Amino acid sequence: MASRISLIFIPLLILLAIGYSYAKKNNAYSSFVKGVLDGLPLFKELFPSIIGMLLCVTLLKSCGIVDDLKNLLMAWIPKSEIIIDLTPMILFRPISGSASIACFDTICKTLGPDSLTAKIAATIQGSTDTTIYILALYFGSVGVTKWKHALKTGLLTDMVGIACGILLALLFLR
Repeated sequence: MASRISLIFIPLLILLAIGYSYAKKNNAYSSFVKGVLDGLPLFKELFPSIIGMLLCVTLLKSCGIVDDLKNLLMAWIPKSEIIIDLTPMILFRPISGSASIACFDTICKTLGPDSLTAKIAATIQGSTDTTIYILALYFGSVGVTKWKHALKTGLLTDMVGIACGILLALLFLR
């Protein structure tokens, strides 16, 4: 049902924009081209930061450090399957929203969406933000180069959000 609505809604939205432009006697295509050209300098500034962040996420996923960390946690805390299953999402959440969503999706597919681990993961997902992504994107777009304190504060709030998300989910969603 939702896919049918989107198949109708998106073309209607485009037609509505063209109709509105025509009613206002504006050239929709030239406005579109002008908007794209105005956005290119911003893209040029932000592109290196985004590529660097995507490279880091890809390296973290492919090098095996997440699996090593999970194995280390299993050795230290033998009966902590929930924390071990959440480890990849907790690691990727401050870096990339799409990587943490992918980890959340994996948790839901392997353990089920109604499992306690999935509920905790959903709570963490809503309790934290992508600190490093925000710093790279927004600080990079305005030219801020000294963001050491913002990084520390953001990562600290992520840790508090993760801890509170786990505790609240354990208290209320069990």
